[in-house]
Amino acid sequence: MLPFLLLAVGMGWTWEDLQVTGHLDKSGICYCSVNVPDTTSLADRIEIIEESNYNLNLSYYQEITKLQLYQRNVDVHIENMKNLTKRVEIMEMGGITYRELDFELIKTEITQMEAIMVELQSSLSGSNDKVETLYAEVRNISVMVNQLEKFDKNNVLRVRKKILSLQKRLEECSCEHGGLLNVSKPLVVQLNPRGSSYKAGGWGKDSLFGSTENTYWVAMLELNSNHYFSSVRLYTTYEDLLLYKKYQDKSVSSSGAGAGMILYNNSLYYNCYNSRDICKLNMGTNKIERRTLPKAGISNRFSYSTSQNQDIDMAGDEQGLWVIYATEDTQGCIVIGKVNATTLELIKTWNTTIYKPGVSNAFMVCGIMYATRLINARQEEIFYMYDTNTNKGKRLSIFMDKMAENFQSLSYNPNDHKLYVISEAYEIEYTLSFKPFSKD
Repeated sequence: MLPFLLLAVGMGWTWEDLQVTGHLDKSGICYCSVNVPDTTSLADRIEIIEESNYNLNLSYYQEITKLQLYQRNVDVHIENMKNLTKRVEIMEMGGITYRELDFELIKTEITQMEAIMVELQSSLSGSNDKVETLYAEVRNISVMVNQLEKFDKNNVLRVRKKILSLQKRLEECSCEHGGLLNVSKPLVVQLNPRGSSYKAGGWGKDSLFGSTENTYWVAMLELNSNHYFSSVRLYTTYEDLLLYKKYQDKSVSSSGAGAGMILYNNSLYYNCYNSRDICKLNMGTNKIERRTLPKAGISNRFSYSTSQNQDIDMAGDEQGLWVIYATEDTQGCIVIGKVNATTLELIKTWNTTIYKPGVSNAFMVCGIMYATRLINARQEEIFYMYDTNTNKGKRLSIFMDKMAENFQSLSYNPNDHKLYVISEAYEIEYTLSFKPFSKD
């Protein structure tokens, strides 16, 4: 009896909860009866507590899952925000013309992001610094785009047209002369940085008309081959070039054929080795792009007379990027091609009557190709010109003094009106002068 009573007390029952009765039988033995309270209500309470605990845990994990989902959404929208910010920065800086901007698309994206931000705010109990910061940035960029759109409609298109007009007039002004008059005496700058054994290659400055870059480049064909080059060296100043210091060597993974390379708008344009492809190596990203030049002769088929494997010769002038080459269809006569510097596509071609292997080299000035030929060890002659502006070619005779017998490369730069020449391993400059403009 005593153990039972102790258990009853341990379960929380009081003496008043227990009804105890007893009696003696004839033999004097005591019989006790205990009436315990109904325990159903206690079991119910325990079950309710267990169910509540389960529901609480379930709700907790559901909220955790929602928070994780919101976190992922926030991360995604932060990335979208970064991309959108970059696009707006490009808009502000004039990276693309304003008429190309799809303001409505950008505004739709911003509206969608604002709606998502509102949903996130309402779903999260209390404030969230990350969401609040992101929402503020979305609102700021919305205001910025609206201002840009308004500014564009009122002013920018007019300004852009004016800028394009000024650029065209500048180009025309730069070419407002009567053609090539004379070539200066040669200025021997120095031996190329790889030494006298490396005879052929190219050098110069960025040939993009209007470029303010002062980068000088040198690319020499590999020793004992004169067929290909595999690197280009860049100098940030003329002084560094002269002192052979502070340079950067860029590897050309798709090796270039011949010495017809040129640096144009911070990209090296050249003929990819053993192919008809014009290749473009971006100096900033090291990305290489290529496009086939249809029917171009290669592998020394139609190279210049004093420069091996220069079947495809790139050139730059006041009017853009050019390529000088020959085909079987033209029986080896020079073809002049205007090249889209971005896509490498041919915009237009002009056929000449000059046999390319009979020419020692060529260059472009204001859309006019000038061809040279070997006279003797000390003289070269510019003997032919073809004007792509008038579709006419003619003979002329302008002599160039030389310090060595052969020209391995010859490139014009429209920003300083100089010819950059590699002649028997040496870097050489010539300055061009032009006839006065005549309306006759």
